[in-house]
Amino acid sequence: MNTDNALILVAEDEPEIAEVIAAYLEREGFRTVRAADGRSALELHLALKPDLVMLDVQMPRLDGWAVLAELRRRGDTPVIMLTALDQDIDKLQALRIGADDYVVKPFNAMEVAVRTRAVLRRSGGGNGKTLRVGAVEVDLDSHLASVVAQENADRVTLPLTLTEFRILAHMARAPRRAFSRSELVDACLPGGEALDRTVDTHLSKLRRKLEEAGAPGLVNNVRGVGFRLADVS
Repeated sequence: MNTDNALILVAEDEPEIAEVIAAYLEREGFRTVRAADGRSALELHLALKPDLVMLDVQMPRLDGWAVLAELRRRGDTPVIMLTALDQDIDKLQALRIGADDYVVKPFNAMEVAVRTRAVLRRSGGGNGKTLRVGAVEVDLDSHLASVVAQENADRVTLPLTLTEFRILAHMARAPRRAFSRSELVDACLPGGEALDRTVDTHLSKLRRKLEEAGAPGLVNNVRGVGFRLADVS
């Protein structure tokens, strides 16, 4: 998997450390964006959909543990935790909540860049990422989704609107999770479309297009929660 040009969100409240990390990452061909506190990190994650988050544990406004928990609620963006505590309990907590790797301060910035590339490769992230759920393929770079019929190799491109594509891609990142309406609004309908029930309209159209293309029953209702993709594993 080619990881060049991947976007890395560096969430670190110490400017000097953030600058060093960003410099090494950019030298390795990555793009970077920085957040100096936990809430800003979550806002940038929602707006920019980075390929990986480099997340410091001790940050103002919202600490790294709370940010990691919210990132895992949203989906499966790869996360590398930065911690000043070389303690097993810290590492175990990071892995338990869902971090993909951790780096202990003080660290070698080149090691951080190498670990970043390794995590992206393991997760399938970076440039050229394609998500697959059953017969459906979602190409995040080209913003195209298609259905490959089981009985032959024909590929049918789905005529999705931008919002329909965002919803399908967001759910495909974590196909076994149930998503609430408000979560889908926050992640996929920024700006004026803020009503939870708006999601129902978009999902109804998405279902119809999937069915017409040969992938019926992919989007399921979860009583009292919201929606999830069918378990096709």
